[in-house]
Amino acid sequence: MPAVDDFQSYSPGMESPVAHAVAITPSDTADLTRLTRAIYVGGAGDLRIDLADGSTVTFVGMPVGWHPIRVARVRATGTTATDIVGCW
Repeated sequence: MPAVDDFQSYSPGMESPVAHAVAITPSDTADLTRLTRAIYVGGAGDLRIDLADGSTVTFVGMPVGWHPIRVARVRATGTTATDIVGCW
């Protein structure tokens, strides 16, 4: 029997819990298939990303945990963080 979703009639917003997640393989050439609402970093390290607005930034020493960042691409070059998950 499928789980009951008591919140199915509500419209999801930016503050809503994530409903989808996918492991991210960093790439210097491929964008993610969807912009994230947040990312989870499982192994601390540097994170070089392209943001939703097209800018590129490196977060040095990104800690393990949830980060509310709208990401279009996680770059392989400059990224040492591991176990990265994109959520929306």
